[in-house]
Amino acid sequence: MIDFVRNVRLWFAPQRIREEGGTPDYRFSLANERTFLAWLRTALALIGGGFAVDQFLPDLRWGWRVGLALALLASGVLCALRAVNHWVRCERAMRRGEDLPVSRFPTILSLAVAVVALAMVVVVLAGWAG
Repeated sequence: MIDFVRNVRLWFAPQRIREEGGTPDYRFSLANERTFLAWLRTALALIGGGFAVDQFLPDLRWGWRVGLALALLASGVLCALRAVNHWVRCERAMRRGEDLPVSRFPTILSLAVAVVALAMVVVVLAGWAG
């Protein structure tokens, strides 16, 4: 928990990361940043999908529409938060010469998206208004 709090503080003070260890090859730092940006694009797509489900499927039963939209929106929020936390953790590990951190988040996000997709299949097969 203490590491998580430290990482959250570093979200807002990335210059403090430079105080740890040595400077890694810039290509690794840039690759870490590209990965961060890819996660943010994924978060934006999930958030956009949540709004699209809510706004463009008015004939869908209210419970289904809100449930699917909230699942996508929550996944987008978690993905955005995970992106910055993973960026900080990787940058710190590279500067310290440690192994890069591993995470279960990609699996969890994949399962959440798969559940939403399956729910959409059920909605399509059962009909919109049900």
